Amino acid sequence: MIVVDTNIIAYYCLPGPFTTAAIQLSRDEPEWRAPSLWRSEMQNVLITKMRSTDLQFALALQAMEDAEIQMQRRRDCVSTASVLALAASGCTAYDLEFVALAQALRAPLYTMDRQVLRAFPGLARALMPEAES
Repeated sequence: MIVVDTNIIAYYCLPGPFTTAAIQLSRDEPEWRAPSLWRSEMQNVLITKMRSTDLQFALALQAMEDAEIQMQRRRDCVSTASVLALAASGCTAYDLEFVALAQALRAPLYTMDRQVLRAFPGLARALMPEAES
């Protein structure tokens, strides 16, 4: 079991430079977990791509359906106290929900967020290890 942030889910569902790595991660670690916030963040990723690229509605909708299948309703709530306790890291509350969940589950957090990778080196792992530098 691993925790993945929304960008990892998006890389899995949308073609791009990290898609192959995200698909391989799902083969290596099939049980993905995320705080329930991931759905809203994923919808925001899709809306942003629809506005800024030629991502069509049907493809965005399919990507969200693919994400839902990958996550298989594995959404978790994290306590406000656990998120607020991490405030000194300087990360956003959104990012800290993923960190708090990974801590609660004692599972690694996969992300490409450099700030999270720097703030939580024992917990956060890069999808592409060379991106950690």
